[in-house]
Amino acid sequence: MKFRPLHDRVVVRRIEAEEKTKGGIIIPDTAKEKPQEGEVIAVGPGGRDESGKLTPIDLKVGDRILFGKWSGTEIKLDGEELLIMKESDVMGVVQGQAATNRPAPARKKA
Repeated sequence: MKFRPLHDRVVVRRIEAEEKTKGGIIIPDTAKEKPQEGEVIAVGPGGRDESGKLTPIDLKVGDRILFGKWSGTEIKLDGEELLIMKESDVMGVVQGQAATNRPAPARKKA
């Protein structure tokens, strides 16, 4: 089934979190929190301003995004669990694949 969100909404597929910690401890399903990272799979045309002019969305299909813990509405399409949320619920776009595994930069001592 094809689905196109309306206005400034996007459809997001959650990206599953790691099942192990960095130390190798396996996290059981009951202790896991729902991931707050996802991939945009559909984008609406955009919102309208006060004058009725269409304002396009900054997101595009394939973007890897971060969103709030309680953002969006969970739906099931073709047996797949997805989220529909407004563009304003998205906190930002993750740039590049290595962005999630990159260590913090070292600080130089003065």
